[in-house]
Amino acid sequence: MEFLSQKVEFDINMIKKYDKPAPRYTSYPPATEFTPDIDKAEYVKKIIQSNERKTPLSLYFHIPFCENACHFCGCNVIITRRKEVVKPYLDHLYKEMDLYKTLIDVNNRNVVQLHWGGGTPNYLSDEETVELFDEIKKRFQIDEKAEISIEIDPRHVDRDRIFLLRKVGFNRASFGIQDFNPKVQEAVNRIQPEEMIFNVMKWFREAGFESVNIDLIYGLPYQTLETFSDTIDKTIKLNPDRIAVFNFAYVPWLKRLQRNIDEKTLPPPEEKLKILQMTIEKLTKAGYVFIGMDHFAKPNDELAIAQRERTLHRNFQGYTTKAEAELFGFGATSISMLYDAYVQNYKVLRDYYEPVENGQLPIERGVYLTQDDIIRREVIMKLMCHFRLIKSEIEEKFNIKFDEYFKQELESLKEMEEDGLLTLYPDRIDVLPIGRLLIRNIASTFDVYLRNKKERRFSKAI
Repeated sequence: MEFLSQKVEFDINMIKKYDKPAPRYTSYPPATEFTPDIDKAEYVKKIIQSNERKTPLSLYFHIPFCENACHFCGCNVIITRRKEVVKPYLDHLYKEMDLYKTLIDVNNRNVVQLHWGGGTPNYLSDEETVELFDEIKKRFQIDEKAEISIEIDPRHVDRDRIFLLRKVGFNRASFGIQDFNPKVQEAVNRIQPEEMIFNVMKWFREAGFESVNIDLIYGLPYQTLETFSDTIDKTIKLNPDRIAVFNFAYVPWLKRLQRNIDEKTLPPPEEKLKILQMTIEKLTKAGYVFIGMDHFAKPNDELAIAQRERTLHRNFQGYTTKAEAELFGFGATSISMLYDAYVQNYKVLRDYYEPVENGQLPIERGVYLTQDDIIRREVIMKLMCHFRLIKSEIEEKFNIKFDEYFKQELESLKEMEEDGLLTLYPDRIDVLPIGRLLIRNIASTFDVYLRNKKERRFSKAI
């Protein structure tokens, strides 16, 4: 079967019609289905069972601390300049790793993916950075070809630190620009001079990092089509391997920091759509491949290659090339994803510390997957990652008849087919260029949890 071109088309009428709240599908079921009524003893059994699958490991370490508050932020962070908070946190990370090491068959399951996120991972000192990496290596076997990535705040890093990160073992990096415009930066309390950004990128290249990702956000205060077009031009000049362009979800009732933003300064919906259209046109014209959702990558990047080869996957870290790996998250608020179980750690530090000190996994909530969940997850992820679903792959893997199992969903997709978002073939579903931006809405057709919800607590798809 021919490769499905990843071209994307911007149809404002279809976007307006279908731009409804929908999960981002970094998992299915989504995190909104997590419950505190989860049997922790059962989760221990699930970990031991995962050893029988001998799947490789993906490890995530959450460093929640930040020196400054970014007013747009929706992450779980702790704003403090008291660097003494780091040592007790690291001590608990090591204890948590020890708890998992007794359950995971680390001798037969190599780490193929390792990521430090935040917060601000470079909040740690040089010595703490080296120490944490060494402690991970003491407990887990890291594959020689592993993807080892770190998120960086460019305001708190210098050339020496970047070279140290490469020497320690990191080979990928990601950092947020959000917007180059000084007025926008001031409004969101994230001052990053242009020279600083270009220096940081130069240092990553000099240090030999294999891939560098840049984060941008559209919909921030004082942004206009003209100013963000300038940000896109400068980002293209930076020449990153990957670019993520996120839609700013203004939810001050959920995220306290966003109360510092005056709603009147936000670009209106029509302007946001124009900004998005311009962004897609400029990045694709510059040679970047639209991976899906908010992500773009160079054609020779692993994400673009995985999408062409239909091996791309999604997890709580976003798009990933390591579909076979099972994810274990360490630290406050981290999420672990096994084949049939998702769990999340406590978010508040004292709540996270207490069970660890008592020799227990610091799990606050989670969900165990049914067979129906697993089948629907496969369908949703195929659509999200590849814009194509081949029915026989689902039928053979799960011993079902696709058209019978998803009779209701296929009927629901017919309106989208009439609107040019997708094509329903006897053997497959192809998402068309107009439907690519609305892939969350297409995938949500298969989401039984969303179907049964009266209130949709998600951001809009665009």
